[in-house]
Amino acid sequence: MTIPRHEDAAALLRCLAPDVPVTCLRPEIARAAAERFVARFPGDTFYAVKANPDSRILGALHAGGVNAFDVASIAEIRLVRRLLPDAELAFMHPVKSRSAIREAWDLGVRTFALDHPGELAKLREEVAEPAALRLIVRLDVPDGDSGVRLASKFGARGDAAAELLLRCRQAARFVGASFHVGSQATRPGAWQSALACADAVIRTAGVLVDVVDVGGGFPVSYPGRPARALEGWFHEIETAFDKMAVAHGCQLWAEPGRILCAGASSLLARVELRKAASLHINDGTYGGLFDAGPLVDFRYPARLVRPSTAPYRPFELFGPTCDGLDRMRGPFWLPADVAEGDWIELGQLGAYSHTLRTGFNGFGQALTAILDDEPPRVASSAHRQQSH
Repeated sequence: MTIPRHEDAAALLRCLAPDVPVTCLRPEIARAAAERFVARFPGDTFYAVKANPDSRILGALHAGGVNAFDVASIAEIRLVRRLLPDAELAFMHPVKSRSAIREAWDLGVRTFALDHPGELAKLREEVAEPAALRLIVRLDVPDGDSGVRLASKFGARGDAAAELLLRCRQAARFVGASFHVGSQATRPGAWQSALACADAVIRTAGVLVDVVDVGGGFPVSYPGRPARALEGWFHEIETAFDKMAVAHGCQLWAEPGRILCAGASSLLARVELRKAASLHINDGTYGGLFDAGPLVDFRYPARLVRPSTAPYRPFELFGPTCDGLDRMRGPFWLPADVAEGDWIELGQLGAYSHTLRTGFNGFGQALTAILDDEPPRVASSAHRQQSH
């Protein structure tokens, strides 16, 4: 589908006069992020499609050098196969339906993650050539002080993990170990601890693995949450990987999501009512701002679309639904004269924003457009906060 392209948010509003929120894509930012990550990570890059499956973003990432994709559902597999038929796909959700396994195999997927013997049995029973499976055992590892924890749901641990890894080694010609330290990892040493944990499992199993997959979780900066430079994380990963009991030819993989697409999209939302320092807007936690809600509580850089010379002040936001969870405490720094009818643009919303949008309470509609200008930046938001 062709979507409109505009110079900036003001031009978009003049042209479209929307009555619903607008997702503003900037694919070139995703392409540049992919180029940086692929060039610097000391291994192979599998983009986590769940972070943003928009076809224009996927195309931009591919143009930036990403040729492999972490897919978590049969719908994501179909999407990437249709857009990028030659891409390498890894089905990294540890629990899959039998029908999804069969269709994935028919679509050329050979790499599957698992964290339980029951999943191994399913895989071996449902594919045409079990020995050709590429099996990646998902391990439970220490949390990286992350914004969103993932270990509570997936991951084999201890002796059970070693036993599963051994059984996979006996069943397939290609075997690996993977983990995820959690989204937005912040603790120095997060990947070092996780790789040490993976090394202990591999040594206990007494097997050689073909790949170690460090997952995702690479953080991006949000207002009030500055992120460490990628080079620091990569050095930590490479140093710890070199100490592992793996063969010389063992591959190193990563599954970045947020880090590649967060900056490539912003959101335009209209102020429907102002109550002192609270703004009621036409999008919220059941729409494109889930991560700004009480469960995650991220802040986003914000700007008023129209010109203003008023000093900046902090605001909290409320979404359009009648649910009390539809509240985004922020603070979001905007000019003090923001009023009903104004449009605000929130940046760093390229990851998970449109994928988590719902139609709850009859809301959820949004337009999509491409903008050519620079999105709201964390640095400028922090400067405004410090200056006022």
